[in-house]
Amino acid sequence: MSQITPDILASHGIKPDEYTRILEIMGREPNLTELGIFSVMWSEHCSYKSSKKWLKTLPTKADWVICGPGENAGIIDIGDGDAIVFKMESHNHPSFIEPYQGAATGVGGILRDVFTMGARPIANMNALRFGDPSHPKTRHLVAGVVAGIGGYGNCVGVPTVGGETNFHKSYNGNILVNAMTVGLARADNIFYSAAAGIGNPVVYFGSKTGRDGIHGATMASAEFDENSEEKRPTVQVGDPFTEKLLIEACLELMATDSIVAIQDMGAAGLTSSSFEMASKGGLGIEMDLDSVPMREEGMSAYEIMLSESQERMLMILKPGKEDVARAIMDKWELDFAVIGVLTGTGRMVLKRHGEVVADLPIDPLAQASPEYDRPWVQPAKLPVVKLEDVPAVAPIEALKTLLGCPDLASKRWIYQQYDHMVMGDTVQRPGGDAAVVRIHGSDKAVAITTDCTPRYCLADPHEGGRQAVAEAYRNISATGALPMAVTDNLNFGNPEKPEIMGQIVEAIKGMGEACRDLDFPVVSGNVSLYNETQGAAIQPTPAIGAVGLLKDVSKHTTIAFKGAGNSIVLFGETKGWMGASLYLREVCGREEGAPPPVALHRERRKGELVRDLIDQGLVKACHDVSDGGLLVAVTEMALASGIGASLEAPSAIALHGWCFGEDQGRYVLEVGADDLASVLEAAQGRDVGARIIGTTGGHSIDVAGQSATVEDLKAIHEAWMPAYMGAEMSGH
Repeated sequence: MSQITPDILASHGIKPDEYTRILEIMGREPNLTELGIFSVMWSEHCSYKSSKKWLKTLPTKADWVICGPGENAGIIDIGDGDAIVFKMESHNHPSFIEPYQGAATGVGGILRDVFTMGARPIANMNALRFGDPSHPKTRHLVAGVVAGIGGYGNCVGVPTVGGETNFHKSYNGNILVNAMTVGLARADNIFYSAAAGIGNPVVYFGSKTGRDGIHGATMASAEFDENSEEKRPTVQVGDPFTEKLLIEACLELMATDSIVAIQDMGAAGLTSSSFEMASKGGLGIEMDLDSVPMREEGMSAYEIMLSESQERMLMILKPGKEDVARAIMDKWELDFAVIGVLTGTGRMVLKRHGEVVADLPIDPLAQASPEYDRPWVQPAKLPVVKLEDVPAVAPIEALKTLLGCPDLASKRWIYQQYDHMVMGDTVQRPGGDAAVVRIHGSDKAVAITTDCTPRYCLADPHEGGRQAVAEAYRNISATGALPMAVTDNLNFGNPEKPEIMGQIVEAIKGMGEACRDLDFPVVSGNVSLYNETQGAAIQPTPAIGAVGLLKDVSKHTTIAFKGAGNSIVLFGETKGWMGASLYLREVCGREEGAPPPVALHRERRKGELVRDLIDQGLVKACHDVSDGGLLVAVTEMALASGIGASLEAPSAIALHGWCFGEDQGRYVLEVGADDLASVLEAAQGRDVGARIIGTTGGHSIDVAGQSATVEDLKAIHEAWMPAYMGAEMSGH
């Protein structure tokens, strides 16, 4: 009688047709350990089986790209022998079930992806999406996730320098926690994961293996239902102090010329790390699971292979280097064990208590993971919302509503819990367009941002995908940095539903167009699907993490006004686009309409001009116009500095459209009197629309005969988050 029943297949997330393929590959029925290995390797989380076909269409190459998708993280060359290693990854499902540990281990995992390639992590970012603030679980989830990110990042000693946080009811049962790490490596000392050298030792180091996190990858590949709370045991537990030791031990060992290949144990633990290394190298592995350091008694082969215990690594050493590596691991008080050997068989042979407990072909399993061309339908095009159909609310009144709404309110309560100054190289702190982090001991810096506007992506996934990339490009350009490359984190619902698959396809197409037109390649990424609860999907959220280079950090620009009596100049056209805008949602209570279109050729032209003007020292402050529109952008510049502004709205467009329309491709610049003519002339020469819209100075924001003090606006902007979290915090 078969030991693999339909119930067992269902509990492992394996569909009947996939099981038929497993039988073909094996030539026999698998045992439970072998089935467990197939289930995690073929899970959506590890295999990208629904998205692979479309991800292949993204642009991934450029002269400065050292390593594109397919490795632990992407790598770009920033000159002088320096390389930047970065990636963004999701920990959504675990963070909903166990917010502190889910978020903490998300940070730990993305750090390992970066330092396993030979880079010292220099900055963390995160992009968070929570449910409706009035939902009974939201406050608890915010508190836990923020504490988890801060608790892990602060202990490891890597600054958390920025990110974004939105609230929407579509995330009520399925929050998003997307973590990004940026690291610095020497371009000539990068480590990859392809195993090489038959007979070379397979070495395990880091923490011991326990029973936490078993089936984490499978859980991340399924929708939530009313029993999701029972999945608590599949959330791993992190130890940031061990991770800190692991970083130092890895970097020390990487300086000794002992490592052939190295891989962190992330989703699917020892299974994915060993299979990926062997598959990339075209080799086999024989492992003795008795040698794996364990922290629990009587663990089965199944549990050892599928555990997602944290802070663990796998590496292939050069022959005879075991003692060198062991000495370094002993010094850092980390477990070290030779657990296997590379073979030429192309098979994974696992032994436990002297018996063979699994014998699997590596390449067919790793490379034959299903690739689906899932049916999809084109998302319906929404009508454009006409400006005359949107009620006009007095600008200062509407401004106050927007500044105090959950999406735009200050997130200081969040980032104050993160150490953003540790390591001493943070030049631009949270709260601006992009974080700026100096390359230690040099004049260079990297600018880092994360961006996505989910309400645009829901309204039109194609345009929303373009806009997410374009906004990342703008945020980096606004600091004066050259945008260089992107990592993405694609968060969507169930791809087996054609309308959700349509969102995925169109968002990727839009992202690809923007990346090509802006010369902004995708070098790494992560896909998180099945973000649904009881059949209701999240808003499509293709989060974009991006990195840019400042050759001279002293030239970077911030959003804060620098003085009184300077001109406020707007680059880009304002037509008063109201569809899918925050004004429409927060002031009028309407979520509808097509999102603003993105003109990529103009986007590139404006970005290049802004960077040139900043480089020439002609711009005192710069801010891109995004959520909430022009008046919100100018007010944010005032709030960052305490300096007011007086604005003159043109008569050609309705006032509320000019103040709050979300037309794309716009920047607000603060320009001194001596430089004004040069800036306007440069804009005209580059065919960039530019107009003076006001002057800096005073202590209030004045527009169309109405005003509010910067102090009052700041109080509104700062009030929402502490007030919202206060009830929970006082209970601790």
